[in-house]
Amino acid sequence: MYDIIIVGSGPAGANLARLIGDKYKILLIDKRDLEKDNPKRCIHKCCGGLLAPDAQKMIAKLGLGIPKDILVNPQLFAVRAIDLTNNLERLYQRFYYNMDREKFDRWLVSLIPNGVDKKFNSFFKSFVKVSGGYEVRYIHNGQEITAKTRIIVGADGANSKLRRLISKDVNVPEKYIAIQEWFECSYPMPYYTAVFDEEITDFYSWLIPKENYLLLGSAVRPGDNTREKYNLLKRKLTKLGFNFDNKVKTEGAYIYRPKKISQFYIGIDGVTLIGEASGAISPSSAEGISYALKTSLYLAHSLENGIEGYFGRYKNMLKDIKLNLLLKNLKTPAMYNPLIRKLVMKSGLQSIK
Repeated sequence: MYDIIIVGSGPAGANLARLIGDKYKILLIDKRDLEKDNPKRCIHKCCGGLLAPDAQKMIAKLGLGIPKDILVNPQLFAVRAIDLTNNLERLYQRFYYNMDREKFDRWLVSLIPNGVDKKFNSFFKSFVKVSGGYEVRYIHNGQEITAKTRIIVGADGANSKLRRLISKDVNVPEKYIAIQEWFECSYPMPYYTAVFDEEITDFYSWLIPKENYLLLGSAVRPGDNTREKYNLLKRKLTKLGFNFDNKVKTEGAYIYRPKKISQFYIGIDGVTLIGEASGAISPSSAEGISYALKTSLYLAHSLENGIEGYFGRYKNMLKDIKLNLLLKNLKTPAMYNPLIRKLVMKSGLQSIK
C-alpha cells in the first residue's frame, strides 16, 4: 500500500514528489514518458515555455538553479503589447526565461528521489474509498492496474479528472482551449508579444520566438468557433507583417481562468488538489508554474508532521494564494476591458519610449 499516489508529474506533481519522496512511499503516474526521450510516443505539453518572474522567485525559494541546456534563444526582456481592437501598440520591460518546456519538466522529474515509484505512459482511470484509504485504477502500457493508497494528490492540470470526480463540476474556473502552432522563422524577434482582440477572445493571444521557430497561440472559449477565430487571428497578424507559411506542428490544451476565489478548490481530506487542477493559475496572464511550485511546496510542508491532519494544515497555508488571485482579478480590467486598456496604453505609463 502506498502512502500517496500523485496523479500528474508536471511542475506541481514532480516538485511534490521531489520534496517528500524520501519520507513517504509514493506512486507517481503521468500519461507522458518524462524519463525516456522517445519522440514517437512523447505527448508534449502545450505551453509557451516562458518562466515568468513569479516562477523565477519560486525556483529561487526552492533552492534550485535551472541548467543552461533548458534555456533557448532568445532570452526576453520586453513584452510587445498589440491591441488590435484599439489599433494601439506599446513595448514594456519584462523579464522572462525562454526555455524548452519539455526539458524543464524532464529536469524536475530527474530530481525526484529514486525511491519514488514512477509509472509513465499511464492514465488515471478512477478511485474508490476502501478501508484505510483508496483504491486507484490506472492504465499502464495498455494494462489496467490497481493500487491502494492512504491519500491521492491531483496534479493533473486544467482538465483534472480527479477534480471532476470529487467536485461534480461545482465552482469550476472558466475553461479555455489554448491552441498553439509552431512556424519556421528565420528573422529575429527579441520580445514576447501579447495580442488583444475581442473579436478573437476575451482573454489574449501570444507570439513567442524560440530558436528558429515562432510560436503563435491563443486562449479561446470552447465551442465558440475556436479554429475559425484562430485562423482569423493569423490573417490579422499576417497583415502586420508576420509570416505563418511554414507550419511545423499544432498543439492544444485546456487552461483554467479562475475569476472567483471560490473557484480555487483544493479538494477534500484524502483527495487533494495542487497546481492548476486546484484552479491555481493567474487569471490575468495564465501563468501557472509559480502556483504549481507554491501549492506543491505548501502541501509538502503540511505533510512534514505526518498524514494525520495534513489537509487542515495545507488549507491554512493558502491565504496568500487566495489574496494573489484576488489581486490578479482586480488587475484584469486594465488588460481586458477595451476602454480601460486603451486609456492605459495611450498614456504610455511604464512603457519603453
